[in-house]
Amino acid sequence: MTRDIAVRNKPVFDQLHPNIYRIAIGLVLWFVLAAWVFFDRGGPVGLPLAFVTVLLLIAVCLTLILSRVWQKYPREPHLQRLPFRDWRSGEFAVWGAKLHSMHAAIDILLPLVAAAFGMTATGIVFAIVAGASQPFSG
Repeated sequence: MTRDIAVRNKPVFDQLHPNIYRIAIGLVLWFVLAAWVFFDRGGPVGLPLAFVTVLLLIAVCLTLILSRVWQKYPREPHLQRLPFRDWRSGEFAVWGAKLHSMHAAIDILLPLVAAAFGMTATGIVFAIVAGASQPFSG
């Protein structure tokens, strides 16, 4: 007699849910916005920020194009309008192995979250230090 209460027949997906693409694009846009808000002080900084913005814009456009292609030509048509709740409770196929879908989503989004939060935190510290270094005129 086994005491295993795990569900054995979880669906296995090989496509990311469209919400994962949306979250990734939002995090990249957050990164770019934080960089421009906190680090655009005029002068020579604008050109590197523009280059970074263009590169990240290309990455976002490629992500959108890939998302549209997957939606237009799905391998399994019934996954076209799958609710996120159902997708996250299933398994995700990764190089011949299976991973829980939410773990796969976290693995995919974690570097983007770290970059966006890191840019925001660095910018806040930069703004505080720049404000503290101004001479007080009162």
